[in-house]
Amino acid sequence: MADSVQASHILLMYAGSARSTASRSKEEAQKEIARLAQEIGGGADFAALAREHSDCPSGRSGGDLGRFGRGQMVGPFEDTAFGLEVGATSDVVETDFGYHLIQRTG
Repeated sequence: MADSVQASHILLMYAGSARSTASRSKEEAQKEIARLAQEIGGGADFAALAREHSDCPSGRSGGDLGRFGRGQMVGPFEDTAFGLEVGATSDVVETDFGYHLIQRTG
């Protein structure tokens, strides 16, 4: 089992999610993240979509979060990132911060 992974993500926050400044509703965020997942599934560039849509500051660098170890991310995010094969992209993951798409890059 890996001690650390490298991953990128797209985060869509919504009004009421942790640390959110977003005004979209939870339902709007859910619809938008599902649309982005479909685009990625169809071959769209993950990093380009992260730069355009992610509410996380990492979006500026294509969603790159760098390398992180266990215990550094919230549970559902960590479990998903560590469970992906390198190069794979997750289904939608919900955390207190909003909805994520995670791509394991290393």
